[in-house]
Amino acid sequence: MSWASNIIENCEAVGDHSGTEVGAKRILNGAFHETLLELNEHEHRIRYSIDDGPSPVSVNEVKNYIGQVQLKSITLNDATFVEWSSAWESTSEEARDFCHQIYVALLKALAEQFNSN
Repeated sequence: MSWASNIIENCEAVGDHSGTEVGAKRILNGAFHETLLELNEHEHRIRYSIDDGPSPVSVNEVKNYIGQVQLKSITLNDATFVEWSSAWESTSEEARDFCHQIYVALLKALAEQFNSN
């Protein structure tokens, strides 16, 4: 996630799986524990779980967190649409706003990376 260094300051690999292998684990910013669930190059999609993190996405507040990043070709202007979505179980509304703000910041950083090239 070097393209988002102003948001993701540290990305630590955990375990024996390579970063592109299903089951790969990482810790973002020393707080977000994630596992890669799917890497589908043909469909241009990744799925991951957040296994633990800071409030309001901690293991005590959120269950079954699954995130997905899907790339879709826009052939009219040779562009790519990036859709980042997630689903989880929680009794708190805070997780939705918390995650939304992170996704917006990450997608903005990604767009800036491509617009600067």
